[in-house]
Amino acid sequence: MKIIDRKGNEYREQRGVDSFIEKASSNAAGRTLLKIISAPAVSKAGAALLNSRASAPFAQMYADKYNIDLFDYENKSYDSFNDFFIRKIKQGRRYIQPGDDILVSPCDGKVCAYDISQTDIFVIKNSVYSVSSLLRDKKLGEKYSGGTAVIIRLTPDDYHRYIYPADGIKSHNRTISGVLKSVSAAANDHAPVFKENCREYCMLRTPFFGDIIQMEVGATLVGKINNYERGCAAVRKGAEKGRFEFGGSTVILLLEKDKAEVCADLLENTRRGCETKLKMGEIIALSKSKGAEKDRS
Repeated sequence: MKIIDRKGNEYREQRGVDSFIEKASSNAAGRTLLKIISAPAVSKAGAALLNSRASAPFAQMYADKYNIDLFDYENKSYDSFNDFFIRKIKQGRRYIQPGDDILVSPCDGKVCAYDISQTDIFVIKNSVYSVSSLLRDKKLGEKYSGGTAVIIRLTPDDYHRYIYPADGIKSHNRTISGVLKSVSAAANDHAPVFKENCREYCMLRTPFFGDIIQMEVGATLVGKINNYERGCAAVRKGAEKGRFEFGGSTVILLLEKDKAEVCADLLENTRRGCETKLKMGEIIALSKSKGAEKDRS
């Protein structure tokens, strides 16, 4: 997929793990290798290495390779590669669009937005997914029929912490274990990625956007999706929800029918086969509620 920003500028993605996966996925031997390295034991061993002091020197190499501007982040020395990967951004380097009736992107990433059809399926990278199987909850999946799925794919150059996109009351977290695979588009030719990955989600009950599902998806070498608040709690828009450890990752928002008006450029770019490059805090939808319409008038 082509990557563009909201001004129409095109970006070329630096491909490391994705390039390897694309080559490996093209033959049976490669697919067997991918299955081995995505096994939980191998993933845990990789996580241990990335948390060790021996991995610290790779942080600067990684920043150079992916053109990461370290000025945006806290000035500190890193004890390990993962310590660098979960680095915190400086205050003021991300702007959270204000307004109760404005839904914002929970993270940096490349965005696609899909209408969820009445048959309870949506398409990601030429593969068809059932919302019910994604959630492992048929009744809950039906709730989002006719709504919108917003898929935010994080790449190495992105900030790997994420926030709540609106004020609300969050439910307890539900964790779904799975075989960790890459979220690379290349792998989708051979396996339905989101059905295979470990993932965690909660429902966010909001006054202006109805009930939002916010899901985090882990990928190759991500040993942990770290959500800070495990149980039910009142949360604020812009508050940090959690972070990913090393690896490609994805955040998904499921929006109910007639509750949110997703920005037209995100929908149009997706229809054109493009991902839209966004930063955490940028607007992705407006509320359709009567209260919000009154506030905007």
